[in-house]
Amino acid sequence: MNFSNLKEFKFGWPVILSSTFGIGLGMSPLPFYTIGVFAIPLSKNFGWGMDTVMGGLTVFTLAALIASPLIGYIADKVSARKTAMLSLLLFGISFIAFSLNTGSKALYYTLWGVMAFAGAGTLPMTWTRVINNWFNENRGLALGLSLLGTGLFGAFAKLYAFSLIENFDWKTAYLGVGLLPILIALPIAFFFFRDVDDPKVAKKLKKLKNEVPSHATITKSGLTVKQALKDWRFWLLAFCFILISFAVGGPIPNLENLLSNKGFNTGDAVVLASIIGYSVLMGRLLGGYLLDRFWAPAVAFILLSIPAISCYILQGADLTYTNALIAVVILGFGAGVEYDLMAYLVSRYFGMKNYAAIYGFLYGFFAFGAGFGPVIFGKFFASTGSYDSILHYAMIAFLVGSFPLLLLGKYRNFDVEKK
Repeated sequence: MNFSNLKEFKFGWPVILSSTFGIGLGMSPLPFYTIGVFAIPLSKNFGWGMDTVMGGLTVFTLAALIASPLIGYIADKVSARKTAMLSLLLFGISFIAFSLNTGSKALYYTLWGVMAFAGAGTLPMTWTRVINNWFNENRGLALGLSLLGTGLFGAFAKLYAFSLIENFDWKTAYLGVGLLPILIALPIAFFFFRDVDDPKVAKKLKKLKNEVPSHATITKSGLTVKQALKDWRFWLLAFCFILISFAVGGPIPNLENLLSNKGFNTGDAVVLASIIGYSVLMGRLLGGYLLDRFWAPAVAFILLSIPAISCYILQGADLTYTNALIAVVILGFGAGVEYDLMAYLVSRYFGMKNYAAIYGFLYGFFAFGAGFGPVIFGKFFASTGSYDSILHYAMIAFLVGSFPLLLLGKYRNFDVEKK
């Protein structure tokens, strides 16, 4: 950590706090972390196969491809704060709506599409836009702290949903999880999530002019969306994020079923799967710390290739509890790095002019891999009765997806380029 500018944290901690809850109880983690828990009761009640349940993520992905850049553009032009707050409300309502289903596949898939548009404003692109305006020297750590919510609340959401299903039913679980962003994240965002140009914040900062970090201002330099789409770095990142998100996103929603197939009982499988959330926390913090100290692509290459080991371990014929725990921790560690990395790389290589929109486009590619990954994993299981073969492909995807990041080159200084 760079201790030379603690002023960034002195004035920016409310934004980190609100972002942690907003991201953690938003669209990024909740659907992915809980679908594996809901899959079992949905299958039992409606007679759906695992591929049918996971198929919701396919619809979700296709909708997110459109929604994320669109909502990102709105956040750039209107307000990240307003976009995030409205989206928290709509996302919670759309999640609760799943409890109304009585067995209709059409309704199930429609709700996944609606949720993608309703919740796109809760994605990291809105929250990290404000984080980047508040932080510069400790940007990596600030991003890591703000993104802790995905692991923290992802782990909680699994156990919370499982507990509600066990003690009540799956409909109550959808209601309980859907209320989290409305009752917790939304009020916190209302009081604490404000950009540096917010009238209330600007007035306070003006009085404390000599204490405020000099960079705490709205930065307009950087590439437009059109320019970014013509930049080879954008397409290199898109390629890498598709492979990496597939390798990370494929096994996580299937972990409960994967571990059960390896001989673990349901309770142990859920507990092991929930641990991935805590390992995500470690990945967030270490990744953010390293991004502030070393060249980001090198950090990414190392930390995103290591999870290939977890795919290898999970293919074991006699998987022990200890080995399963190690594999889950490593996989979660990789999942913890990827979001930090995306936010950091977009700010350093494309600037802040159209940050949220560019992030939204890249998130679309990320969502493509993460959305189709669980479905492909489910189809492999349905056809072979095992996840071993698809885990082998995921292992390769980690390696092939992380190496090209080394080609990105040095960071770009857009203020200098403008001159």
